[in-house]
Amino acid sequence: MTPRPTADPTIGERIRARRLLRGWSIRYAASRAGISHATWSRIERGRQAADNRFVLADVAGALDCAPADLAGTPVPAADRAAVAAHAAVHDIRQALVDIDLDEPVTRPARPVTELARTLALADDLRRACDYAGTAGLTPGLLRDLHAAAIGPDRGRALRLLCDATFIASSVLRNLGHPAEAWLSAERCRDAADATDDPVLRGYAAYARASAATACGSYDRGLALAGRAVDELRPHAGRPGGAEMLGSLQLICAYAARGGKRLDDSRAWADDAAELARRTGETTTMGLYFGPTNVGIWRIGIEADGGDPGRAAEVARATDPARIRAGFRQVFYYADTARALARLRGRDREAIRFLLTAERLAPQHVHTSAVARETTRALLERSQRQAGGTELRGLCERMQVA
Repeated sequence: MTPRPTADPTIGERIRARRLLRGWSIRYAASRAGISHATWSRIERGRQAADNRFVLADVAGALDCAPADLAGTPVPAADRAAVAAHAAVHDIRQALVDIDLDEPVTRPARPVTELARTLALADDLRRACDYAGTAGLTPGLLRDLHAAAIGPDRGRALRLLCDATFIASSVLRNLGHPAEAWLSAERCRDAADATDDPVLRGYAAYARASAATACGSYDRGLALAGRAVDELRPHAGRPGGAEMLGSLQLICAYAARGGKRLDDSRAWADDAAELARRTGETTTMGLYFGPTNVGIWRIGIEADGGDPGRAAEVARATDPARIRAGFRQVFYYADTARALARLRGRDREAIRFLLTAERLAPQHVHTSAVARETTRALLERSQRQAGGTELRGLCERMQVA
């Protein structure tokens, strides 16, 4: 029997609908995903939150679709900024299609100094998780930098274009548009290759690997980042080289865990941690590589990798305030909340962490499919216990029923 669609289906409902369209039993679908049929059944029925990115990728692979097809792109109508951010995705996509460096420019170039100021504003907005503000500036900025890259300031314009496409890829990924994030990362690679700067090539590889893992392509992400690590090592002494190298190692750790290579993942994370001890806390290239960011990455890796207790331990030893950027702090709180929600008796802490994440970056939390799933699971468990007015208020803002 085909399930009756709801106005806003949950991830579990989307999974069930796709399975039934295939005519598959839960046992068969679960065997394709490499998970137990009991786990699959609980996810479909909403008894287990589908907020584990690695498991969601396995389920999507079994159903021959992308994780984003199952997660959807929830946009609470009450959050006008989140709605505006998603509304800008079409214009960003069109700009990315148009800014092929091999194609002629059809608009006059603005002064590069002026474009650099606009880019700095877009990056400030992105670091504050103001995705609507960033997305609104991005299409015109991309086209203007493309035009400037043909002019006398080509070198500087290309470096700025590399930054602009990296920022666009990050925002698109966090808004739940991984395919567009990949296209933006490809444009980042084109600009980096044109500069012939090995650190910028590593920067572009980081963007491509991040977009690949967002698509659930962990082996591809690991291959891209691992190759970039090898290519960057001889240039690690350049400005930004060590920080870029460490950031690539973190992507390798995450992708390896997603590909079920636990030992490799831990080895990559240990390498990054050792490098971070030498670099200390940094802000280079907006990557914020350092001991704190390594801790934040490890929380996410363990939360998705099935060890929420370990994620909570790392969270206790990590002070997110050492990174003064909302777009990194929000991952600390949101990923720690996911881990706590899977530990018995820790729901109140999980709610507190989710509320802190929302306060820091409402657009990020309101448009995050995994945060939505964690919130839904907490609400489910709190029906008879007091989840409290705070949880119910968060559910209202995220339109979680």
